[in-house]
Amino acid sequence: MEAKASPASFVDKIVVPGDVVLDLSSFTNQTIKLGGGLRQDCDAISVMKAGKLQFSKPNKYWVESSQKRYVPCAEDTVLGIVVDCKADNFIVDIKGPATAFLPVLAFEGGTRRNIPKFEVGALLYARVVKANPGMNPELSCTDASGKAVEFGLLKDGFMFETSTGLSRMLRSSPTCPVLEELGKQLSFEIAIGLNGRVWLNADSPSTVVVVSNAIMNSESLSEVQQKIMAEKLLQRIK
Repeated sequence: MEAKASPASFVDKIVVPGDVVLDLSSFTNQTIKLGGGLRQDCDAISVMKAGKLQFSKPNKYWVESSQKRYVPCAEDTVLGIVVDCKADNFIVDIKGPATAFLPVLAFEGGTRRNIPKFEVGALLYARVVKANPGMNPELSCTDASGKAVEFGLLKDGFMFETSTGLSRMLRSSPTCPVLEELGKQLSFEIAIGLNGRVWLNADSPSTVVVVSNAIMNSESLSEVQQKIMAEKLLQRIK
């Protein structure tokens, strides 16, 4: 008798295309959410790209890999750049294989009377609503309940690009050590897109430089190494 795939045996482990990491027949009355790098074939969930299998409560699985190209996935939060404005949609670059579209009504309280106006080049913090193969991803500037929360136009500040793996690490819970340590002594705003873009804003330009450099240098470091690096940086600017 063939043993069924156990999710716990693959989480935080390196997986490669073809690996079957989940057997849905073993999940009774449960809904499983699949993120990037996974596909469903009947009851089998298999890997589409090499990386580390990750899990977040209550029920989401995805494959974490460090890459420059972003593959859109529903419910991802992204930083997008407006590249065109149409009557019904804003066309947005999210570093994916195709541009995304943001309906002009996909904002809190959005109506035809209060359509937002964005110039080409505007930076938006948005949520991926739909990401089907062969179709342009659809974005929204609200959460699932229709509230703006933190989504919308990002003014001023500094935007830089990272790998998708680093951006996911920055979004991890609990807070990754480099952001936790820097946040103890420095005041700054940050928006992290899972598409490998980060936006920073602070009263002092030197703070933006320190935080952005620390983030870029943290990708290959362990949690302990991140903490040590952040502490040394803070000592230098005292």
